Amino acid sequence: MSFTTRPEITGTYGVAASTHWLASQTAMGVLERGGNAFDAAVAGGFVLQVVEPHLNGPGGEAPMLLWSEREKRMLSVCGQGVAPMAASSAAFRAMGLAQVPGIGLLPATVPGAFGAWMTLLRDHGTWPLADVLAPAIGYARDGYPLVGRAVQAIVAVQDLFRQHWHSSARVWLPDGKVPAPGALFTQPALAATYEKLIRLAQSQGATRSEVIDAASTAWYQGFVAKEIDHFYRTEQVVDGTGQAHSGLLRYEDMARWQTKIEAPLCLDFGRYTLAKCGFWSQGPTLLEQLGMLKHAGLENHAPDSAGFVHRIAEAAKLALADRLAWYGTAPGASAQDQTALLSNDYLLKRWQGVGQRASQVLQAGAPNANAARLPDLAVSLRTLLTADTRFGIGEPTFAALPPVSEWAEREVFVGDTCHIDVIDKHGNMVAVTPSGGWLSSSPVVPALGFAINTRLQMTWLDDGLPNSLAPGVAPCTTLSPSLALRDGEPYMVFGTPGGDQQDQWSTAFFLRHAVHGMNLQEAIDAPAWHVDHGPSSFWPRQTVLNRLTIESRFSPAVLDELRAAGHEVKVGEAWSESRLSACSRSRDAQGRLVLRAAANPRGMQGYAVGR
Repeated sequence: MSFTTRPEITGTYGVAASTHWLASQTAMGVLERGGNAFDAAVAGGFVLQVVEPHLNGPGGEAPMLLWSEREKRMLSVCGQGVAPMAASSAAFRAMGLAQVPGIGLLPATVPGAFGAWMTLLRDHGTWPLADVLAPAIGYARDGYPLVGRAVQAIVAVQDLFRQHWHSSARVWLPDGKVPAPGALFTQPALAATYEKLIRLAQSQGATRSEVIDAASTAWYQGFVAKEIDHFYRTEQVVDGTGQAHSGLLRYEDMARWQTKIEAPLCLDFGRYTLAKCGFWSQGPTLLEQLGMLKHAGLENHAPDSAGFVHRIAEAAKLALADRLAWYGTAPGASAQDQTALLSNDYLLKRWQGVGQRASQVLQAGAPNANAARLPDLAVSLRTLLTADTRFGIGEPTFAALPPVSEWAEREVFVGDTCHIDVIDKHGNMVAVTPSGGWLSSSPVVPALGFAINTRLQMTWLDDGLPNSLAPGVAPCTTLSPSLALRDGEPYMVFGTPGGDQQDQWSTAFFLRHAVHGMNLQEAIDAPAWHVDHGPSSFWPRQTVLNRLTIESRFSPAVLDELRAAGHEVKVGEAWSESRLSACSRSRDAQGRLVLRAAANPRGMQGYAVGR
């Protein structure tokens, strides 16, 4: 066994892992008090909205994968909202825009997280609504330690808040000052919103399920939807264009939206079956990579070798190109072509095109012999040259803090999202990747105390593409939880923040575990990397090809070998890539359920707990 930063947690009662210690411990606390994995994930997920406000919020999204031990099946819950009916490519072009901006009111979709959490709780949980919301309300009302990374996010956009987004300034610059890292921070307006929601729901529902449904109604057809509609209809705020615009999201968009539940997409890899969300997410890129890497002989390449990195990086390039050409649910999407992307024949042919040299071209495949059509990337280049990035880009933006003598030690990690995994003593499993509505995404809706997501920036204004902007259609999200079976039995849930990197980091983690036998913590701690190969999913959508960003913990010889193979190697800090967490279940020789968990040490924030 190699050195790890912390032990792989092993237990029988329950395990939880997430990107913040308070969410992990909240989830474990629910398990300790008799709740199941779904109750625990919901409670932990709402805590993440409070304690990681720079990475997600109540107005965001939350794709989910779960295993129900009672129903003996996997399910995908689509917590990604759709474009407003007033949003179209023509509408944005009429504003003189070639892309949906990355911040402000214009890029909002229906906030799907709340509906997804309520669906999970109602259909699979056991706890009342008030009980699962109590920890998040307590932290928002009474205070929680604001991590340094959140303060860095506030510092980066404080001028925007002071000059233009005054509702955000009132929340994130109390008394006009940037909060200190580690100081207790409160969000009383958010606490009041959830408390009001509970009161209304309890007054309108008699049973647990009725109360949960009433809460969803209050969110999507009641006071929450009305406040969002009023703010987005009447306010004009400066956004990524450098100009002020009102929003397109309306009450009617909220009222008509419903959470979708579906069977996940699956692909076999040896004794494992991997499950991912559908082509409304980037999840199938993990399946495509594994389908190609079946043929890569990875067992012959050590998990810290150049051969291991090169093969996975090249598979990622091909999968990312396919995502650009074929993923999405707009009218331009073809379900037949998307299905073909996961076929053995197609993926073998894709892998046969991989050589010993790093690819420097964006090469989408041709499922069913249909030629790929890509967005006009020259538009992205023009947008990049004229973009107003003074107040950030489409992803959360961070600024350096003052010297260490004044503030806590600087944190270093990459990520723009959250993640939580839970398994209970019954064997129920859930993985959720919440994101959107972070503090720098859009101005706070004053009456509610939170911001709305900007996920619409991930669509294209080109007509006829699978991910073209279309009214009432969800953008193809980067959010991507994972679930795995082993020998046909439910085995593992895992995931990571990281935007376009999510299914790269998840793929390498899984292969180190499944092929090379690393335990969960070893596979998470191992040196990581990602490739940039294509346009970013986030505004201003800069296109970069053949860049391999890799942690400096790889040996100089490995880095030299990768450069010799043609990779443009960018060496990052030693612990700068990936923020994975994972939980697994298996049975010992006596048939007893054994649970394990691990979490990312990078940034000194994620934790796994269990007993």
